[in-house]
Amino acid sequence: MIDLFKRFRFVGIVLLVLSVIMITVMIRIVTPEKVLPIYQPSQVDTELVDTTMQYIRKYHKIADFALHNQNGELVTQNDYEDKIYVADFFFTTCQTICIPMKNNMLILQEGIKDKDQVLLLSHTVTPEFDTVEQLRKFADERGVIDEKWNLVTGEKKQIYDLARKSYLVAKDDEYSEYDLIHTENFVLIDSKKRIRGYYDGTDEKVMQELLEDIDILLAEENEPSK
Repeated sequence: MIDLFKRFRFVGIVLLVLSVIMITVMIRIVTPEKVLPIYQPSQVDTELVDTTMQYIRKYHKIADFALHNQNGELVTQNDYEDKIYVADFFFTTCQTICIPMKNNMLILQEGIKDKDQVLLLSHTVTPEFDTVEQLRKFADERGVIDEKWNLVTGEKKQIYDLARKSYLVAKDDEYSEYDLIHTENFVLIDSKKRIRGYYDGTDEKVMQELLEDIDILLAEENEPSK
């Protein structure tokens, strides 16, 4: 009788394990894999998009650029060729949203430091103050890894146009044509220079979601058919 009970218990355990496996497989089958959208200017809050771009519904890409990083090196779109990257806008003396934004960029830097295909790009919105020397000082204080993260400065109009016409992340300042109010947005860009996601750069919890989306994008871009 005891042997019979042991045999039934063994069968019960096997059936339980098989049931768990089958349920897990079925959940994966019926749960669709997350696919990151491709954002167009017409899909973004009009307050953040230049009026000349608000009607665009397809083919939007980040424009070519030429800016200088914390080492005085010229950084262009060629440095991000075939790369996934996260972009934002800030200024080094900001005492409000820039503080958590830069702390969260450091979290991203740690999360991508071993991913050769992923980089970071931060644009100053006050290039008249954020010189190469100031960016170098800021980078040293924050522990920026130069190979992973460029802090860039340059012509103010170019930076303004990138924010309003490419990354779609800055509000107009009604008092000056070339002043802008940068937002807390981090922008995920794919290797084809398309916007694939917006994230609250002040929220540490969102960084895990962004890192997961980077992995999704890496998997998408590294598929044999891509």
